[in-house]
Amino acid sequence: MPFYPSVTVRNLQPELMDQPGLDAEQHRQALRGLGRINFWSRSADSFWGPLKDLQCELGRPLRVLDLACGGGDVLWRLANKARRTGLPMKFAGCDISDVAIEYASQRACPAKMNLSFFVADVVKEPLPTGFDVILCSLFLHHLTDDQATHLLKKMANQTERLILVNDLLRSPLGLLLAHVGTRLLSFSPVVHCDGPRSVAGAFTRNEMFTLLARAGLEGATIVERWPRRFLLSWVKV
Repeated sequence: MPFYPSVTVRNLQPELMDQPGLDAEQHRQALRGLGRINFWSRSADSFWGPLKDLQCELGRPLRVLDLACGGGDVLWRLANKARRTGLPMKFAGCDISDVAIEYASQRACPAKMNLSFFVADVVKEPLPTGFDVILCSLFLHHLTDDQATHLLKKMANQTERLILVNDLLRSPLGLLLAHVGTRLLSFSPVVHCDGPRSVAGAFTRNEMFTLLARAGLEGATIVERWPRRFLLSWVKV
């Protein structure tokens, strides 16, 4: 697998996880590896503060939708946090992959956690309504600039209160961490290949602000997170 010598220009390439012909067991192995990576990079924790604050503000059960949720590990950890802290929240996750949704549903004990999963193509299909928060984690970098702009617009139109996006920042350090981290935390050759490709296809902070301007999301904020990630927040007024 090539080591990308430069991250100056965005290099969006097809990722193995996105291929419809991927073997189901290889797909599940990759989902397990990504779950470990999300755990150590604290993806769920980056969402928890804004969700907790909004639930306390509303004073009623918070309705949260996770787009392109993959194996559902981020949503599962958020639902666990809500259950442990006694904060009323209802979570739903969707993904284009039948394999991912089946995997997420089997491991999450949805009946005990106000958690459900369903299949949907969030790029081509309309987004569901009735959610206070629409979030996505490590998905935006899979899209072209136009697709990412369109998705942000749809999220803004459909959310009742808040958009949250957790994703990679393209940088030399991020590329190095992807090469090392995917091999330390996963046995999946799919993850080993896709990790560096994800960083090469990710956006920089300035590129994200350009997308936000094109999407009309005025007032959005971007906060950098470890390890070489960002959290985008936008409140509907």
